[in-house]
Amino acid sequence: MTSAHPLWIDFHCHLDLYPDHDALIRECDREKIATLAVTTTPKAWPRNRDMASRAAFVRVALGLHPQLVAERAAELSLFETYLPEARYVGEIGLDAGPQFYRSLEQQEQVFARVLRACAEQGGKILTVHSVRTVAKILRAIEEHLPLDRGRVVLHWFTGSRVEAQRAAKLGCYFSINREMLRSPSRRDVVAALPADRLLTETDGPFVRIHNRTIRPADVKAAVQELAEVQGMTVDDMAALLVANLRSIVSA
Repeated sequence: MTSAHPLWIDFHCHLDLYPDHDALIRECDREKIATLAVTTTPKAWPRNRDMASRAAFVRVALGLHPQLVAERAAELSLFETYLPEARYVGEIGLDAGPQFYRSLEQQEQVFARVLRACAEQGGKILTVHSVRTVAKILRAIEEHLPLDRGRVVLHWFTGSRVEAQRAAKLGCYFSINREMLRSPSRRDVVAALPADRLLTETDGPFVRIHNRTIRPADVKAAVQELAEVQGMTVDDMAALLVANLRSIVSA
């Protein structure tokens, strides 16, 4: 993700949805936070790409958010136009929550087409949304994205232990945020995840911390809690996460 040496990782953050987007890019560089700035529509790609073009620690992902598919499916061709210049892809995926269930079939069609395009080009790293759709997501990956054609990071994973095991066998990584560790059942699933497949994220600005909007630098709190869940020191966990990032980027 970067030839520099990061201290922390925020592998899923919507930098362009903060009012101080440009300042936040500089903050990530200053704090040495390897940050993946995801986008929700292909139309957002050029501006995000250009703003981060000189950043040492910020990379931009080309996205088409499943929650926007019903109104933005026509941008899929634009997504495919930009894809050759994007190493990172996201936010993409499926959402079967009550508000978006009606578009699920269309979401599945779009997601399959995105996976096929990524497989055709190869070398992409995808950050994937999977609300109430983990089984569908994994089936689509099996069908359309061979392990040697790309890597998937399951963002804010809420599946079961069995689904996590299946995902790991497919080569998936998991990006963990503080909110995922609030419930005992979620902590149990995260505790069972392979340590060498873990990354961290904030999903800012959709999360609050200390009565304010979370920022990439707050990912340190996720590292601390993840270390506790995995039975490691914070320093060891931080080092492991950086090693995992280098592994997925070099694959």
